[in-house]
Amino acid sequence: MGQGGEPRRPQPRDGELGAAVARAQDGDETAFATAYRIVQPGLLGYLRGIVGEDAEDVAADAWLEIVRDLGRFKGDGAGFRGWTATIARHRALDHLRRQRVRPRAAALEQDALELPGRHDTHDQALEALSTARALELVRGLPREQAEAVLLRVVVGLDGPAAARVLGKRPGAVRTAAHRGLKRLARNLRALEAGGEGVTDEGPRTLGGAG
Repeated sequence: MGQGGEPRRPQPRDGELGAAVARAQDGDETAFATAYRIVQPGLLGYLRGIVGEDAEDVAADAWLEIVRDLGRFKGDGAGFRGWTATIARHRALDHLRRQRVRPRAAALEQDALELPGRHDTHDQALEALSTARALELVRGLPREQAEAVLLRVVVGLDGPAAARVLGKRPGAVRTAAHRGLKRLARNLRALEAGGEGVTDEGPRTLGGAG
């Protein structure tokens, strides 16, 4: 756990990713395929949380831009994750604007949705994020919380990198991720108890810049 109970998810393949990107920039197609295989699962999960069933189409558009601009990228493996996430986010927001999806309204009572008792089930929430059900629950979170959780947990960015993608301060992203995981864990508990979970009014996709 990091500051404020925020989970930290190490990315053991970032060294391999950085090396693959460097070779890809020299024209090594096999190395680019390696970089794609490392990055794509998290990127696709992030996009599913934003645009739902259109994620694969948006990811394809994002990768076209990534290929086009690869020579301009400067950084290591972790930096490449952040760079690709930024491109994917821009493509996702463009997609939502074309679909005329309005931004979700901010949810009420965010601070009241703390889990009871001493044990915060962050681990339960994190383990479940690989499932379609959990991603659907993430899409029901307030927008800032949902994007923070997706970038930190699904894409694997650290706080400062996620903040750069979102154009926000790291402290704000830490708080949003912490609250989002609290809320997600509460929803998972409700589902396990046979309930519907705590969701907010509004469309099931995220929209608007921010």
